[in-house]
Amino acid sequence: MVVKYQHGAFVLELGLQLLLAVVDEPLDLGGPISTETRINDRIRVPEVRLIGPGGEQVGIVRVEDALRVAQEADLDLVEVAPDARPPVCKIMDYGKFKYETAQKARESRKNQVQTVIKEQKLRPKIDDHDYETKKGHVLRFLQAGSKVKVTIMFRGREQSRPELGFRLLQRLASDVAEFGFVETSAKQDGRNMTMVLAPHKGAKTRAKAQQSAAQGGTAPAETAAPAAEQAAEAAAPQQ
Repeated sequence: MVVKYQHGAFVLELGLQLLLAVVDEPLDLGGPISTETRINDRIRVPEVRLIGPGGEQVGIVRVEDALRVAQEADLDLVEVAPDARPPVCKIMDYGKFKYETAQKARESRKNQVQTVIKEQKLRPKIDDHDYETKKGHVLRFLQAGSKVKVTIMFRGREQSRPELGFRLLQRLASDVAEFGFVETSAKQDGRNMTMVLAPHKGAKTRAKAQQSAAQGGTAPAETAAPAAEQAAEAAAPQQ
């Protein structure tokens, strides 16, 4: 004789119903677990390891005593290590702590370097004029601090001569070595061959400095001398 559970009730195979419990509504399993930091009365453990407002180690105390000390100091009791046994709590100004944490996160995002990957496509039998144009684009991207994915596109019978594309990528890497290096070596990808160039560290900073100088900052040394000579000639009395 087997007992089965069907439609909210226990039922025997013989058809006899054991009405032990009828589930009319789904069980309340609670909501999602909160990840918010617990403070003050939300800390519901008997004991905590307390850290004072100045960072001093007080030791293990009852949570009631820790709350009393925090209230006397007009501060908050904040749970900083909930997984410890007992949890670690610190007395602090929680509003100020949240503000400073948000400020640090904002500064961290601002200082993150967002690397941009540009792409430049070439043909294995490219002529010299087009090559110089493409190389100029690659140099400009690298000077701006961007990575460059260089793609050699093979068509028809060119696919039987992958060495042409490989030599072209080597040539390009050598020509732009002052501003970038080969981050990902040349590799065949179907009908294409690709290589990734990355700027040297500090390339973006140099680009900004050059841009600032061009917009009216300190003139480069090579342009300062001719400008000074022209000014002297203009100021000289006419004969």
